[in-house]
Amino acid sequence: MSDTPNDDRAADEQAMQLGSGIAAFESREFRRAWQLLQPLAEAGSADALYRCAVMAQNGLGVVPRVDDAVAMMQAAADQGMGLACHSLGVMYLYGEGVSADVEQAVTLLERAGAEGLAGSWSTLGMIFNDGQLVERDAARAREYFERAGFDPDEFVQ
Repeated sequence: MSDTPNDDRAADEQAMQLGSGIAAFESREFRRAWQLLQPLAEAGSADALYRCAVMAQNGLGVVPRVDDAVAMMQAAADQGMGLACHSLGVMYLYGEGVSADVEQAVTLLERAGAEGLAGSWSTLGMIFNDGQLVERDAARAREYFERAGFDPDEFVQ
């Protein structure tokens, strides 16, 4: 709860700016989204950090800046944002902007799954079922596919 009406007003303005920034992002108006979200990202908003990281990573509305994208994605993941944990996990899985680190990728994808992202669980299921980046572990793959809501018999041999 805010201490003063000015705090309430500032919070309302930030919420409106975040909403407008997300709407611009989803409408693929990336330059406008960056203008709205970047100040909020600097202030530590996980939602703004995540979307700014996506834009910086892919050069959407801004010049690509992978190092900045990684830092912003990490900051959003540190706040427990599932989408950021998933995205950063994939970056570690494939060495996109960071050194490949499968253990770190698995940790981040598990955090994202725990935040409710079924796609993170299914990604982990595929990783352990395929055994390309880790030692194949059918039992672990089955567990992850079940967590994702899938019948593991459809995927695991």
